[in-house]
Parts: sequence; structure tokens; C-alpha cells
Amino acid sequence: MKKTFKLIDLDCAHCAAKMEEAIKKLPGVTGASVNFLQQKLTLEAPDEQFDEILKQAVKCCKAVEPDCTVKI
Repeated sequence: MKKTFKLIDLDCAHCAAKMEEAIKKLPGVTGASVNFLQQKLTLEAPDEQFDEILKQAVKCCKAVEPDCTVKI
């Protein structure tokens, strides 16, 4: 499954790159992209694990940029 989510209050491109790197390291993630200019997170993972992986991806985003919100 591949889904795109809006990021709110993502403040810098460096943080976006750090988020993407952290999310790609999560077990089960088959693809991830954080686009600073479009303020979007694209996440790709197996259907049966997607919800749990999404929760972990949101935690990664918050760890890098505490003020950033992933609109689910």
C-alpha cells in the first residue's frame, strides 16, 4: 500500500531529509519520501502492517520536528 499524507509545520529541508532517512529504516517500510516543498510524506508498506508502520513513522517525524503534524 502506498499513501501520501500532508505535513503541517515542517520548517526545514534538513529536517525533512532526517525524517525520510529515519522512516526508511523502520522494519517493513518498502518506500518513503518526505517532500519539504510540497509538505508531504509518502509512505509505502505492506497492507497488513501499514497502520502500525504509519504510527512509527509519525513518531519518527515528531522526534525530528516536534512541532510537525502528520495529517492522517
